[in-house]
Amino acid sequence: MTSQPRGDMRGIEAVDNEWLRVLTHRPDDDGSRDIAARRFAERGITPNQVRAVLADCGDALYAAAASGKAGWAEPFGGPLAVALLSAEVSMFAAHVNSRASGIRSAAVAELLDEYSAVTVAGELGVARQKVYEIARAGLRPPYIEQVPWRTP
Repeated sequence: MTSQPRGDMRGIEAVDNEWLRVLTHRPDDDGSRDIAARRFAERGITPNQVRAVLADCGDALYAAAASGKAGWAEPFGGPLAVALLSAEVSMFAAHVNSRASGIRSAAVAELLDEYSAVTVAGELGVARQKVYEIARAGLRPPYIEQVPWRTP
Protein backbone atom coordinates (compact mmCIF):
# COMPACT_ATOMS: atom_id res chain seq x y z
CA MET A 1 0.00 0.00 0.00
CA THR A 2 1.50 3.31 -1.04
CA SER A 3 0.31 6.75 -0.22
CA GLN A 4 -0.04 9.43 -2.85
CA PRO A 5 -2.48 12.03 -1.52
CA ARG A 6 -4.74 13.23 -4.31
CA GLY A 7 -2.59 11.19 -6.70
CA ASP A 8 -4.09 7.74 -6.21
CA MET A 9 -6.66 8.13 -8.97
CA ARG A 10 -5.63 5.13 -11.07
CA GLY A 11 -8.18 2.41 -11.79
CA ILE A 12 -11.55 2.59 -13.45
CA GLU A 13 -12.57 5.86 -15.01
CA ALA A 14 -16.30 5.31 -14.88
CA VAL A 15 -18.15 2.92 -12.65
CA ASP A 16 -19.66 0.18 -14.76
CA ASN A 17 -23.09 -1.36 -14.34
CA GLU A 18 -21.68 -4.42 -12.60
CA TRP A 19 -20.44 -2.29 -9.71
CA LEU A 20 -23.70 -0.38 -9.60
CA ARG A 21 -25.64 -3.65 -9.23
CA VAL A 22 -23.34 -4.93 -6.48
CA LEU A 23 -23.39 -1.66 -4.54
CA THR A 24 -27.13 -0.91 -4.76
CA HIS A 25 -27.29 -0.55 -0.98
CA ARG A 26 -25.18 2.61 -1.25
CA PRO A 27 -26.89 5.91 -2.04
CA ASP A 28 -26.68 6.84 -5.71
CA ASP A 29 -26.74 10.59 -5.19
CA ASP A 30 -23.75 11.18 -2.93
CA GLY A 31 -20.99 9.60 -5.00
CA SER A 32 -20.27 6.86 -2.46
CA ARG A 33 -21.00 4.10 -5.00
CA ASP A 34 -18.40 5.49 -7.37
CA ILE A 35 -15.86 6.00 -4.61
CA ALA A 36 -16.34 2.49 -3.24
CA ALA A 37 -16.20 0.90 -6.69
CA ARG A 38 -13.00 2.75 -7.52
CA ARG A 39 -11.45 1.84 -4.18
CA PHE A 40 -12.26 -1.84 -4.70
CA ALA A 41 -11.03 -1.83 -8.30
CA GLU A 42 -7.80 -0.06 -7.38
CA ARG A 43 -7.11 -2.81 -4.85
CA GLY A 44 -7.88 -5.59 -7.36
CA ILE A 45 -11.20 -6.53 -5.74
CA THR A 46 -13.82 -7.56 -8.29
CA PRO A 47 -17.59 -7.05 -8.21
CA ASN A 48 -17.96 -10.83 -7.88
CA GLN A 49 -15.81 -10.86 -4.75
CA VAL A 50 -17.92 -8.12 -3.17
CA ARG A 51 -21.11 -9.90 -4.26
CA ALA A 52 -19.93 -13.15 -2.62
CA VAL A 53 -19.07 -11.43 0.66
CA LEU A 54 -22.43 -9.65 0.75
CA ALA A 55 -24.29 -12.84 -0.20
CA ASP A 56 -22.98 -14.64 2.88
CA CYS A 57 -22.99 -11.46 5.03
CA GLY A 58 -19.33 -11.92 5.80
CA ASP A 59 -19.56 -15.51 7.06
CA ALA A 60 -16.47 -16.63 5.14
CA LEU A 61 -14.51 -13.59 6.31
CA TYR A 62 -15.51 -14.26 9.90
CA ALA A 63 -14.66 -17.96 9.73
CA ALA A 64 -11.22 -17.16 8.33
CA ALA A 65 -10.51 -14.45 10.91
CA ALA A 66 -11.80 -16.59 13.77
CA SER A 67 -9.57 -19.47 12.70
CA GLY A 68 -6.53 -17.54 13.80
CA LYS A 69 -4.43 -19.27 11.14
CA ALA A 70 -1.46 -17.45 9.72
CA GLY A 71 -2.30 -15.90 6.36
CA TRP A 72 -6.05 -16.21 6.90
CA ALA A 73 -6.67 -12.97 4.95
CA GLU A 74 -4.72 -13.99 1.86
CA PRO A 75 -7.54 -15.94 0.12
CA PHE A 76 -9.54 -12.70 0.14
CA GLY A 77 -6.69 -10.53 -1.18
CA GLY A 78 -4.89 -9.74 2.06
CA PRO A 79 -5.66 -7.64 5.13
CA LEU A 80 -6.48 -4.45 3.20
CA ALA A 81 -8.98 -6.30 1.01
CA VAL A 82 -10.51 -7.92 4.09
CA ALA A 83 -10.83 -4.53 5.80
CA LEU A 84 -12.57 -3.09 2.73
CA LEU A 85 -14.84 -6.11 2.25
CA SER A 86 -15.85 -6.25 5.91
CA ALA A 87 -16.58 -2.51 5.86
CA GLU A 88 -18.89 -3.13 2.90
CA VAL A 89 -20.71 -5.85 4.86
CA SER A 90 -21.16 -3.30 7.63
CA MET A 91 -22.46 -0.71 5.16
CA PHE A 92 -24.88 -3.28 3.73
CA ALA A 93 -26.08 -4.29 7.23
CA ALA A 94 -26.67 -0.64 8.11
CA HIS A 95 -28.75 -0.23 4.96
CA VAL A 96 -30.89 -3.30 5.75
CA ASN A 97 -31.26 -2.10 9.35
CA SER A 98 -32.42 1.31 8.12
CA ARG A 99 -34.91 -0.36 5.79
CA ALA A 100 -36.30 -2.45 8.68
CA SER A 101 -36.60 0.66 10.85
CA GLY A 102 -38.54 2.39 8.09
CA ILE A 103 -40.90 -0.56 7.78
CA ARG A 104 -41.43 -0.56 11.55
CA SER A 105 -42.13 3.16 11.44
CA ALA A 106 -44.78 2.74 8.75
CA ALA A 107 -46.42 -0.08 10.71
CA VAL A 108 -46.44 1.90 13.97
CA ALA A 109 -47.91 4.94 12.21
CA GLU A 110 -50.69 2.72 10.91
CA LEU A 111 -51.27 1.23 14.36
CA LEU A 112 -51.63 4.74 15.81
CA ASP A 113 -54.52 5.35 13.39
CA GLU A 114 -56.45 2.62 15.16
CA TYR A 115 -55.04 2.32 18.69
CA SER A 116 -53.82 4.62 21.42
CA ALA A 117 -50.12 5.27 21.89
CA VAL A 118 -50.34 3.59 25.31
CA THR A 119 -51.74 0.41 23.75
CA VAL A 120 -49.16 0.37 20.96
CA ALA A 121 -46.35 1.06 23.43
CA GLY A 122 -47.50 -1.83 25.61
CA GLU A 123 -47.55 -4.22 22.65
CA LEU A 124 -44.10 -3.13 21.48
CA GLY A 125 -42.56 -2.93 24.93
CA VAL A 126 -41.47 0.68 24.57
CA ALA A 127 -42.43 3.99 26.23
CA ARG A 128 -45.37 5.94 24.87
CA GLN A 129 -43.09 8.78 23.75
CA LYS A 130 -40.94 6.28 21.84
CA VAL A 131 -44.01 5.18 19.85
CA TYR A 132 -44.41 8.71 18.50
CA GLU A 133 -40.70 8.91 17.72
CA ILE A 134 -40.81 5.61 15.84
CA ALA A 135 -43.91 6.59 13.84
CA ARG A 136 -42.51 10.01 12.95
CA ALA A 137 -39.35 8.62 11.32
CA GLY A 138 -41.24 7.16 8.36
CA LEU A 139 -40.25 4.93 5.49
CA ARG A 140 -37.67 6.85 3.46
CA PRO A 141 -36.60 4.97 0.34
CA PRO A 142 -34.65 4.31 -1.73
CA TYR A 143 -33.90 0.90 -0.30
CA ILE A 144 -32.78 -2.27 -1.99
CA GLU A 145 -35.75 -4.31 -3.11
CA GLN A 146 -34.27 -7.67 -2.21
CA VAL A 147 -31.32 -9.00 -0.21
CA PRO A 148 -28.67 -10.69 -2.34
CA TRP A 149 -29.13 -14.15 -0.85
CA ARG A 150 -32.74 -14.38 -2.05
CA THR A 151 -33.22 -15.63 -5.55
CA PRO A 152 -35.39 -13.42 -7.75
